[in-house]
Amino acid sequence: MSRIWNFSAGPAALPEAVLKQAQEELLDWHGAGCSVMEMSHRGKEFTAIIEQAEADLRELMGIPEQYKVLFLQGGATQQFAQIPMNLLAGRSADYIVTGSWSKKAVKEAQRIGTVRVAASTEASNFTRLPTGEEIKLDPFAAYLHVCTNETIHGVEIPAERIADVGVPLVADMSSHILSRPVPVEKFGLIYAGAQKNIGPSGVTLVIVHRDLLGMAPLSTPTVMDYAVMAENGSMLNTPPTYGIYIAGLVFQWLKQQGGLAAIEAVNIEKARILYDCIDQSGGFYTNPVDPDCRSRMNVPFVLADAALDAAFLAESKAVGLASLKGHKSVGGMRASIYNAVPLAGVQALVDFMNDFMKRKG
Repeated sequence: MSRIWNFSAGPAALPEAVLKQAQEELLDWHGAGCSVMEMSHRGKEFTAIIEQAEADLRELMGIPEQYKVLFLQGGATQQFAQIPMNLLAGRSADYIVTGSWSKKAVKEAQRIGTVRVAASTEASNFTRLPTGEEIKLDPFAAYLHVCTNETIHGVEIPAERIADVGVPLVADMSSHILSRPVPVEKFGLIYAGAQKNIGPSGVTLVIVHRDLLGMAPLSTPTVMDYAVMAENGSMLNTPPTYGIYIAGLVFQWLKQQGGLAAIEAVNIEKARILYDCIDQSGGFYTNPVDPDCRSRMNVPFVLADAALDAAFLAESKAVGLASLKGHKSVGGMRASIYNAVPLAGVQALVDFMNDFMKRKG
């Protein structure tokens, strides 16, 4: 069996070494006589797994001691509601809208309490970041929410654009977490669905400063209260045990690659060769996003002649390049080139794109 080059936006590619290790340990984890899927989450074996996963994540991201690491369920979409449940405390929150996911976060938060849109680039079809002059912040906001990488529109906030804003900064990092070093201390809360750069779907990572715990009203369901989940080590109820195990293997794999600075260098090169292919195609392919905020993880592009879309997708699939169809809301193509997609996979895509252009252009 030959494996495809998987450009899915999520659930996405996992490192092959991780899949092989999981396969080897599937029936008998380290002499336990059973699979991780069969273990009690209260037993010493799984306790060792989740504690090691947290320790490796803290090392990779440089997470300070004053932050709690939670392995939750419900996906990032649940966090759209859970964050205001825990942090609003009867106040208002600011949101910067740079794509579909931050727009959805606003809509969900409005169900819980008062929300201000501090800036939006929807009028520009989410192809850029707002300028400093366009951002109108409330200095008394409970928090400021941003999506640091918009999976659908391919807009990423560069690290140098992340600044202290005077209120807790909350970030949806679902589609680029672990792809580059992160100044965790600049954030009040970071969250991410696992199924892009962490592991399989079913796990949601929340990294939250302890000063933001304990503000949820008494009406908040217990399982939605960060403070309660932190007190119980993410195990108030049964956590997604196998997903946490796989995430832990991914963290170990990242350490073996040299950590986040090393993986960032690979990601920069992967993005460079793909964007160069698009930009040097003479308009056969185009990416609409301003170059200063193009995502390294999610690369949307369109063909000048949309009538060629079906042929592009069929022919790319035939040579083992999978899941390149763009999101239905924007059309065209999208290549998600997460950590687990190697340079060789991106080069295979570029080679196909160049060949397709020669034959069809």
